[in-house]
Parts: sequence; structure tokens; C-alpha cells
Amino acid sequence: MSHPGSIVSLTADKDELYEAHVDTSQVDERRLLRKIDIRVVPWLALLYFLNFLDRGSIGNAKLYDMATDLGITDKQYLIALTVFFFPYALLEPASNVVLRRIRPSVWLSSMMFVWGIVMMCHGFLHNYGGLVTLRVLLGVAEAGLYPGIVFYISCWYKRSELGTRVAAFFTSATIAGAFSGLLAAAISNMNGVAGKPGWSWIFILEGLFTILCAIASYRIISNFPETAGFLTKEERVFVIRRLRDDMQFSAGGEEFKVRYIWQSLRDWKTYLAMGICMGYNGPLFAFSLFTPTIIDEVRYKATTANLLSVPIYVWSCIVTVIVGLVGDRFGKRGYINLFLFGTGLVGYIILVTSRTPALSYFACFLAASAIYPTAPNSVAWVASNVEGSYKRSITLAMAIGWGNLNGAVSSNVYRAVDAPWYRLGHAIILAYIAIGWLCSAAFMFLLRRENERRDRGERDEVIDSYNSGEGMDELALKNGRFETVNDARREKGDEWSRFRYTL
Repeated sequence: MSHPGSIVSLTADKDELYEAHVDTSQVDERRLLRKIDIRVVPWLALLYFLNFLDRGSIGNAKLYDMATDLGITDKQYLIALTVFFFPYALLEPASNVVLRRIRPSVWLSSMMFVWGIVMMCHGFLHNYGGLVTLRVLLGVAEAGLYPGIVFYISCWYKRSELGTRVAAFFTSATIAGAFSGLLAAAISNMNGVAGKPGWSWIFILEGLFTILCAIASYRIISNFPETAGFLTKEERVFVIRRLRDDMQFSAGGEEFKVRYIWQSLRDWKTYLAMGICMGYNGPLFAFSLFTPTIIDEVRYKATTANLLSVPIYVWSCIVTVIVGLVGDRFGKRGYINLFLFGTGLVGYIILVTSRTPALSYFACFLAASAIYPTAPNSVAWVASNVEGSYKRSITLAMAIGWGNLNGAVSSNVYRAVDAPWYRLGHAIILAYIAIGWLCSAAFMFLLRRENERRDRGERDEVIDSYNSGEGMDELALKNGRFETVNDARREKGDEWSRFRYTL
């Protein structure tokens, strides 16, 4: 039941229809979605594949005597891993704002080109100082790619379609995990070519391929829907209208205002999202960097360890796709998160207590089943519950950035002194996953409570075009007074009284 003076209609003002003069009746929605899927998702998946491959290749290179050749200790190696995460995480919010203000084809491609160069430079290292410097530069160059891609995809799809698409591009991370082991094992056979060790060629060849793909990206990556060149005028308008019907009121363009930053900073959803991303991102980095080492230490040789990591990542890829489909089909992303994090808790409890190589290897499958699918499911869930393109870009960047910053911790938890079972490292990752489970539960509870308050009319605004000014109670005035419904929607975003959060 609504309070006096509140909004009583969900329908936008008729004169506010986006590009009202454009006839979209001939647009086939299903065919249009296929067209967008083919043009948007696969290339982004390749970008993230290369991003994940390049970032984690140092773990494979270490197995082929990189540390010995550079004369670095285990502590120095961990420091080199750690320094990557500070610029990588801290620059992500700024990167997303820049992405929204300029063309994605320029920003994402330039980012990729620079990190490809930095990656190649790893192959010419001679000392510890050079390694640390390049890891910092790699963090700067790669900052913003993942939250940028998630935000970019969220600008194309409805909330019920987002999970599958994010999962589709994120599976490239699991493929990269599997492929990196195979690729490293193959490239290591170039040991001695041009007087360089095998680990150098891992960096050189992967970096060169990234540069070539970056050059192609300037022409392949599309911009936002309102200016996408591969769509007709009618198709562009149709995409914007269907997004606005899905409560993405900022679709079609939004002028940047500083208050959008403050809306994100004062929103409790931002901070719980940071906790959720912390819960899977810390384990994700540790898992991707150290899986070959963990398997290697449980009595498997370097190449065998790399190859044994492949089935784990193949399994992760399959589960990630299934979770994306289930999330879009049933929309219960919160419950899925609780189940996935719960699976991770079981996996890491086994890893902490196990003294059997086969059992530990099995637990790696459970851990991967929790870590990899949780990432796209979580960001799709968060993105679906934040409206306003700039606010969503900042919230996603803060959440993912904070999660990535925890990579600075998780990249140090597997110490050589704790080999071969790494009980301390597994226990710390277990704590991360517990935090993710708790934050997911809190996120669900508070979203449900807020929906119930809106159902009771406790968040209703005053709309002058519907109200003569009489009977406007204190609660309605507190929630805001606007000339039209569309003014309220644009101004308040997901805080609008008729916006409903997804659980």
C-alpha cells in the first residue's frame, strides 16, 4: 500500500520514450541478441584469456628455473608477486570512469597493447630489481580490464541475461589456466634457442601474441549500444528501450556528475560487494598462481604438475558455464553463491587436513568448483542490483578492485617453508571463502528487507505531476520530491521506490 502523494505507476512518461520517432517494430529480438553475442562476447573472452594467461605465466615460468636463473629467493619471488596487485587494484575505479567517458575500443585495446609490451620485457630479465619493476608496470597496464569488461557487458544485456554472458567470457580464465600448463610445457622445449632459457620464451611469445591481438582490437571492439556501428539505427534504439524496460534507466547515455561517485560510496551494497569479491578473488589469485606448485610439491614433477592442473581447469570451465545458465534461468544468484562458497569451504577443509596426494588433488577440484563460477555469478548479481551507469561502473570497480587487492595477501600465503602440504596457506584461503559466504548471506538478507520496505510503500517519492501537494506526509518528503516519474528514476537509480532488487 502506498503513502499519500507517492508514485502509483511504474510506467514512464510517454513523451520520455527513447527516440520516440524511431519505429522498431521490425526488429527481431532473438536475432538481434545473437548478433550482439557474436560481436561482443567472444573477443572480450579472448582479451580476458590473454589477461589471465599473461598474469599467471610467472607461476609456470618458476617451474622452469626462472628463480634460479635470476638468483632470487622464495621471499623475493613472493614480493614480486605482491607488488603487482597494488596498482592493479587501486587504479580500477578510475579506469572504469575513463572507460565510460571514452570509447571502449580505444581504452581496452590500449590497455592490452601496453601490457603485451610489458609481458615481452619479462623475457629479457636479468635480476630481481627488473622483475619487481615489470610486475608493477604489468599491474598498471592490466588495471581495469576485468571490471571494465563486466561493466561494458552490463551495458548491453538485461539483468536476466547478464550471468550467462559474464560466465561465457569468464570461462576464458579457466581455459587459460588449463592452456597455460600445456603451453608452458611446450614452450619450455625452446630452452637454449637464441641463448635464452625456456622460461624467457614463455613471456616473449605470450607477450607478442597479446600485442598482435591488441592491434586488432582497435577495430573489433564495439562501443556502447547507443553508438555501436555494427547495429542499425533501429537496432540501437531497440537495445536501449529494452534495457530501460529492465530498469536500466541510464541506458542510452548518462552525463557524468560527481554525485554518482558519492552515491556509490555511501551505498551499503558497495561494501558488501567488496566483501563478496574478497571472498573469491583472494582464493582465485592464490589458486591460479600456485596450483602447479602445490601439485608439484605433492610428489609430481614440473611438467607433470602443469599437465595435472589441466583437468581441474577444464572442470572449472564446465561448472562456470552451467552456473551462468542456471543463474539466468532461475535468477537466484544469492542462493547459488551460498552453495558455491559452501563447496569451497569443504574443499579447503580437506586440503588443510589431507596428507594423501590423491585426496588433495580431488580437493583442488572442489576448490576450483567454488572459486571460478562464483566470480561471474557474483559480479552479475552485483551489477543487476546497481543502477546508473557511472554508479554501476564505480561500484563494480571498487568491489573487484578490493578483491584484487587481496591478491597481495593471497599471493604470499603459500610459503616454501610450508611445503608440501601448505596447511597455513590453505587455512587462510578457507577464511577468505568464509568471508565470501557471510557477505553473500548479508547481501541477500538486506536486499530482501529493502524490497519488502518498498512493497509497503516506505520508500515512495512525491511526484508533483501526480499530486496537488495535499496529503504529502513526512516520509514521502524524506524520500524525495520530483516533477515526473522519469525524473525520480534518473535521479535515484536503484534507490527509486519501484526498483526491485534481485536475490
